Amino acid sequence: MQSDGMTSITDFSAEEFELLGYLLEEEGTIDDRQVIRSRDPHAEIPLSFAQERLWFLDQWDPGNPAYNLLFAARVKGDLQVDAFKRSLNEILRRHEALRTTFRVVDGQPHQIIAPTLELPLSVIDLSPLPHAEQHVALQQHVAEHSRQRFDLATGRLLRADLLRLDPHEHLFLLTIHHIIFDGWSIGVFLRELTVLYEAFVKGRPSPLPPLPVQYADFAIWEREWLQGDVLEQQLGYWQRQLDGNLPVLELPGDYPRPPVMTHEGSFREQLFPAALSRRLHALSQTEGATLFMTLLAAFYVLLFRYTGEADLLVGSPIANRAFVDLEPLVGFFLNTLVLRADLSGNGSFRRLLHQVRDTTLEAYAHQNVPFEQLVEELRPPRDRAHTPIFQVMFILQNMPAPEHGQRELEVAFERVDKGAAKFDLTLSLNDTPDGLRVMAEYKTDLFAATTIDRLLGHYHTLLEAIAVDIEQPISRLPLLTDAERQQILAWNETPRPLRETACIHHLFEAQVERTPDAIALVFEDAQLTYRELNRRANQLAHHLRTLGVQPEERIGLCVERSVEQIVGVLGVLKAGAAYLPLDPHYPIDRLQFMVTDAHVRRLLTRQMTPADAMTAWFPGSVVDLLADADQIRRQPATNPSVT
Repeated sequence: MQSDGMTSITDFSAEEFELLGYLLEEEGTIDDRQVIRSRDPHAEIPLSFAQERLWFLDQWDPGNPAYNLLFAARVKGDLQVDAFKRSLNEILRRHEALRTTFRVVDGQPHQIIAPTLELPLSVIDLSPLPHAEQHVALQQHVAEHSRQRFDLATGRLLRADLLRLDPHEHLFLLTIHHIIFDGWSIGVFLRELTVLYEAFVKGRPSPLPPLPVQYADFAIWEREWLQGDVLEQQLGYWQRQLDGNLPVLELPGDYPRPPVMTHEGSFREQLFPAALSRRLHALSQTEGATLFMTLLAAFYVLLFRYTGEADLLVGSPIANRAFVDLEPLVGFFLNTLVLRADLSGNGSFRRLLHQVRDTTLEAYAHQNVPFEQLVEELRPPRDRAHTPIFQVMFILQNMPAPEHGQRELEVAFERVDKGAAKFDLTLSLNDTPDGLRVMAEYKTDLFAATTIDRLLGHYHTLLEAIAVDIEQPISRLPLLTDAERQQILAWNETPRPLRETACIHHLFEAQVERTPDAIALVFEDAQLTYRELNRRANQLAHHLRTLGVQPEERIGLCVERSVEQIVGVLGVLKAGAAYLPLDPHYPIDRLQFMVTDAHVRRLLTRQMTPADAMTAWFPGSVVDLLADADQIRRQPATNPSVT
């Protein structure tokens, strides 16, 4: 089953539960005396804060499919389509949120609830196709299903298809706009679907009790409650927590970040052993933390080690259903918390875990400020290349799957690749009896699949090390998988040891003695033997020495990819100097900073014509490998004797 990964209150230890209760009481959040009441039937219905944010985004990019939620359920058994369809429409009758559209009334968006709404169920028969063709057709249909746009002002905001794979197996596809649905809702939906279908196939009426309130009642209550002193107290915490310049996380990617980020994405999955999950549960309990906190702290370490950034912001969703009456409802209650961590000082993992525990509990105590309102209050710089406030999300899915008992149908939701990602990276974990199922959703504009696989492997290595010793400094925790460690340690083994004092150009000279006429360098149509390359490098080295180059002097090498580039590298080393590689395509300001910072007084270049004056910005002396070629060729061809 997919969910938005909300943390359940049952995941807390007794000590944390007591502390959380104290924090909630002290901060004046929701208490038992407050209730959500059924609204006046004639009342205008505002959008909830969460809905309002999605509505504004839709005004900017109407029907953006990035906010479509796609669920796929494999249905096994003798399916009676009419009873299945009737069950779906009974769910629509019970939940007003599923019959809601959004229109502007007197300049403000409002919820408009249809008194009735019928959900068509298309049945598409793929059973005649061979297995391979069936798989392709299924994938195409899933992609089309998730990318169709919804109009928030008219029509239905959900659609359903039933794909028949064989007489006893179907795939049920459900796509719903996020503005009326969240991850918790799919659990409600699946539970009601199975109960209703069981009753209808046996000719019985619905056994489900009436719902005490509806989502629209919650939206009205939220608008009335979250204002004045309550809003000021809640918002004050987040303003303090997110004070200052908010860091922008730039994970090392495979592709340059586009100036306008798209929602193109994919996901990769791995299963971490159940034994590891048990050890992490025990560790968390010992430290007075939850599994969520331990896994999040390890994720911070992974981000720190990948980027070197010690100030980290991670988003994490929370169910935001503080009332029992809200638990059986379908709707968009989900809120997002911004969890900030400070990894400076290279402390132990235990120290970080305790910091994460305290931060998380405080965030839970102030969870009622909608993320959308937080963005509005903080007003981070507008940047279409990054999501506001945070760029990565962390989720622990700990909602148990519904118990179906002895049902005539076996219904199991499974993950499908809808080809979209809201954030640069979302790490989602599901604690199952088989182990920790870890899924990384990522933007394909930034990362290749192999990079994400490697990241998940590093996360696994981190968790294994943490489970053994939480006193290790975070900078010493291992990242490499066994395969990577073997590659690094064994890949470059050589049967003969090298002299410790040998320099690379001395080793090159030894190779020249062994194979002087072998081809050493090829570039486009040009090629040099080891003898020829050594001769040209020697002549350049002698030329540099006549110009006064001293051992350990730093020489800038600003040369395009060419034969002269390699001659320049060897010539500088043979002269006893060090070279600073300078990309001719860098901005002038960048090149000037590099040569000033490295105290470079001499520059090697290769200017084809005076118009290619790449070095007009350099104040020191310049050696042009083309213009000065005649002088260089008059130098000795012997190996320089430079210590």
